[in-house]
Amino acid sequence: MATYKKRGYKPTTKEEKEHDIVDHSTTAEVFNTLDESASKTEDWVIANQKYIFVIIGVVAAVVLGYLGYNEFIAKPKQSEAMNEMFQAQKYFNQAVNGTEKDSLYTLALNGGEGKLGMLDIASEYSGTPAANLANYYAGMAYLNLKDYKNAVTYLSDFSSDDLVLAPMAKGSIGDAFVQLNQPEDALDYYEQAAKMRKNDFTTPLYLYKAGVIAMELGKADKALTYFNDIKENYASSTEATNIDVFIGKARVLANK
Repeated sequence: MATYKKRGYKPTTKEEKEHDIVDHSTTAEVFNTLDESASKTEDWVIANQKYIFVIIGVVAAVVLGYLGYNEFIAKPKQSEAMNEMFQAQKYFNQAVNGTEKDSLYTLALNGGEGKLGMLDIASEYSGTPAANLANYYAGMAYLNLKDYKNAVTYLSDFSSDDLVLAPMAKGSIGDAFVQLNQPEDALDYYEQAAKMRKNDFTTPLYLYKAGVIAMELGKADKALTYFNDIKENYASSTEATNIDVFIGKARVLANK
């Protein structure tokens, strides 16, 4: 896992790049928002939480189905952990769909109504599938609360073989590192997320994010590779909509 450190990365040509992008790219807002306190990556997480919960629900159902009823009887710790998690999940879902997001995310983390929160579940039921899932919930809650260091910590403790959820956890760590002003680390995690589970949803998403950060870092050749991958292999994805614009921009920067 990458360590926290102040990289102080402030390229001297950054403002000139942004100005040039605004003039030539119909999607220049993507680049501008990378420098704002609430980045597009964070907005994407919020906008797609319902989809995330579907995936989480599927994973939880698979876990329950795999263990089976007899397994729960044999392992009451797991059953107890899932029971404790119900209320914390409820708070999390309410945070996604409600208005008092910060307080609800905090309740999801710390618990309420006599039930444990995700932090205690992850700690007290360590080693169970429920605790592993609690790490994911906790990491995503911290990401929404803009506590990016804790987001990295808990998402790093989550592991999954799921086709979508696994790369989303890696990619969300990248989102946190963008906010921590550690673009090199962000690029590393976006690259990991793009490579680890090939699919039509997360792969083009994280190829795109990797390309954007690579351009910010002056790595236009690498960005061009990622953008071309989207164009050639994920043409039906959302990220492919304006990909020719980004390919053109990356080529210009690569030839400078």
